[in-house]
Amino acid sequence: MDESLKKLIYLYDESVKNISSKAKNLEDKEKKRAYGGIVRASKGSLVEFLAEELIKISWHQLGQKKDRLAFITEKIKVPLDQKYLNKIKDKDIREYIEKNISKFYYGIRSDIHVFIDETFVVAVECKAYTENAMLKRILVDFTLLKKSTRKDLDFIIFQLESQLTGDYSKIYKDKILGSSSTHTIISQFDVQPTIITLLEGERVVNKAIHTKEFYKSLEKESLEKCVNTLNDILKKYI
Repeated sequence: MDESLKKLIYLYDESVKNISSKAKNLEDKEKKRAYGGIVRASKGSLVEFLAEELIKISWHQLGQKKDRLAFITEKIKVPLDQKYLNKIKDKDIREYIEKNISKFYYGIRSDIHVFIDETFVVAVECKAYTENAMLKRILVDFTLLKKSTRKDLDFIIFQLESQLTGDYSKIYKDKILGSSSTHTIISQFDVQPTIITLLEGERVVNKAIHTKEFYKSLEKESLEKCVNTLNDILKKYI
């Protein structure tokens, strides 16, 4: 196995197995923070770390120089769509916005913004798990990013577990067909995200993977499949 993938598996094991105990210790020191919130934050940081490292591994596999690749997390300014002004019936409000149009924008970013040669090419949303209510919010953000940056921007939803139903959690299948509800939601938006799941088996609410009883291991086959998927996305920038 590639040494870089071995390292990721080791770090995943150490992180997930220690999440519960770390959360309990923090809870004693910071009474205002909920145990569940600490667990979610720990998993979220882990998923972002894994995603960035796997993107770096993919870029290296493609034989590309690492200085071409960058992760820039500053927010993207989404400007007000000026067609909206025609819909405002109140003249004073309309004129106020027109006079101050430069101030009307919304700052937005995904968890990871991938830049190649200083060009924003991939937006990545990282989740411990995704279900369809979350998916709707992610797709809105992706749509805003696409409208305000590049029409050919690529989008990835990177998750440890899936709660999207269908076969998104059957990660070793040759071809993932998805679920009826997820495809239906995506069909309402002008973005087509790639969904990458690292752990086999649908997420079960009361079977948290950071507990010893329901722990899920991260396998090299899963990481290798993920890197191959990333290769397919990034190779157009070679």
